[in-house]
Amino acid sequence: MPKSLTKLWLRGLKRLVATQIAPPRAPKVRAPARPVRAKVAKPAVVKPKASAKPRVLGESRVRPRASAWAEGKWSRSFHSAPPTAGRFVNHLAYALYLPTGASLAGMPLVVMLHGCQQSAEEFAQGTRINLLADRFGFAVLYPEQSKTAHVHRCWHWYEDSANSGGGEARAVVSLVQEVVARHRFDAERIYLAGMSAGAGLAAMLAVKYPSLFAAVGLHSGVVFGDANSAIGAMDAMRRGSRSDPVELIDAAVDVADYPGMPAMIVHGELDSVVSKINAEQLTTEFLRLNRFTDASGAWRNGERREETQADGTVTDYVKGGRRVIRTCIVRGLGHAWSGGDDTVQFHSSKGPDASAMLWEFFKYQRRVQSAVRDETLV
Repeated sequence: MPKSLTKLWLRGLKRLVATQIAPPRAPKVRAPARPVRAKVAKPAVVKPKASAKPRVLGESRVRPRASAWAEGKWSRSFHSAPPTAGRFVNHLAYALYLPTGASLAGMPLVVMLHGCQQSAEEFAQGTRINLLADRFGFAVLYPEQSKTAHVHRCWHWYEDSANSGGGEARAVVSLVQEVVARHRFDAERIYLAGMSAGAGLAAMLAVKYPSLFAAVGLHSGVVFGDANSAIGAMDAMRRGSRSDPVELIDAAVDVADYPGMPAMIVHGELDSVVSKINAEQLTTEFLRLNRFTDASGAWRNGERREETQADGTVTDYVKGGRRVIRTCIVRGLGHAWSGGDDTVQFHSSKGPDASAMLWEFFKYQRRVQSAVRDETLV
């Protein structure tokens, strides 16, 4: 027993001496861990649809110059129109597009009136008319309804009072006159076009201020002179007028002294917002304004030519070898601008290019300021 304890004691002593003599082992130093690279997801590439260029978003949903991908100058401003009864402030917002590579002096001007729930930028992109302005050398003016005047930016086309549609019409006239004078545009080649509610206001302007405009274009518009309230407007949109359109025009103007107004009317066959009967009644009204018919609606003079095409029916009314009225009913089209950019609300790629048709119609019309009646149209 003592012998075994002595051996154990000696072994422990040797281990103790050995640990004191032997150099201490250096602690193992671990290599620094390699930084872990975070995996960065590659941005997804979204290819635009083949049928339309991608929309570029900006301050007002569509960047101005991207609206129609045009090359000219886009500017925004406000016009202070003369005060009217019931309006303390009569500022009218607008956008102006000027094409490049052409002198502004003597340039034609196209005034474009948007529809409900649209802005100037959206209307420019949806119609693509700025591209035509670059190609053919005309300026484009976009009056814009204020949300304070109407929450959905609708023009009050059905009310002729000074503090409603009548005041809006006078503000547009004041704006057009100011812009034409400032840029020295051709006062004999001012054209007017509108969509839906904008077409309603355009019809009012054409009837009330014929000496200012050389021609008018009405896309998805409502018969003129029937409605005088919001409820009446909705009824006219759905059913057209229950009155004779000729009587409506004769009640609004003295046709004998009216200088005439060339008009192009475009409407979707399947429009469920504004019934296509409105296009037929608008045609009847402008036939009367241009004295194709008499006060009873009977044919007076001129020629009617109708052509059925793949995408709709086109009817021309010709007088003295010159087209005065053209009506186009687009097959399969709803309440939308025909042949437009269908990435923008209320515009469709279906049907012929309405903007191109309008300019083709407009460019042959001129308002000679010194002449009267039918002689004003050459």
